[in-house]
Amino acid sequence: MALTETHQGGPPPEGATPPTGVAALGLPGRILAAVALALVAGLACVHLGVVFLHVAPANTLSKRHAQAVDDWIYPEFEQNWKLFAPNPLQQNIAVQVRAEIRTEDGDARTVDWTDLSAEDGRAIDGNPAPSHTQQNELRRAWDFYVSSHDDENRATGPRGRLAEEYLRRIVVMRLGRTYEAEVERIQIRSRTLQVAPPVWSGEKAESEPRYRVLPWWNVSADDVPGGDL
Repeated sequence: MALTETHQGGPPPEGATPPTGVAALGLPGRILAAVALALVAGLACVHLGVVFLHVAPANTLSKRHAQAVDDWIYPEFEQNWKLFAPNPLQQNIAVQVRAEIRTEDGDARTVDWTDLSAEDGRAIDGNPAPSHTQQNELRRAWDFYVSSHDDENRATGPRGRLAEEYLRRIVVMRLGRTYEAEVERIQIRSRTLQVAPPVWSGEKAESEPRYRVLPWWNVSADDVPGGDL
């Protein structure tokens, strides 16, 4: 009877296919990969569970942990269901900004209004896989601000300050990519234009845009990525 020699270690036998992926790692590497995978899977389950509590009808569990749910969801993961009936969005809302900047030479000037929403639209147009930030970050930040402030731009609840900080930081980050200068102050406004109804509906909509202009905001080190002005 012929005995088959079993490969116990060292390089694989001639002609054998070397292992790839996790199988190519040693025992410590496999353990580390398994732990990392378990942590990612656990975090994903926690996130889905919290989002479910956020969007589900009020219940004993969501009421008991309401503060923890809000701290996790806002502002990055807030959900918006206005795409669907019975109350779909019927407006085009653009977020625009102008700023006072100071160049490296020490000169100060005010730059004209920049349409940040239009920049996102151009980045999405023709892109088969646009990023989440291009599609939602600025839009949801503005929705978050509007829902937490009245028409006089006064905060209506405890999340008002968070909404201001979130919107301001996003805008400052975007301006930092456009201008190689120190941003000292910013002013944000929205431009709202009604979507024209179909001809057969007989409905009428405003043809002129409406603007909501926020006050000038000073930019601090906390608003700049990295904390540097």
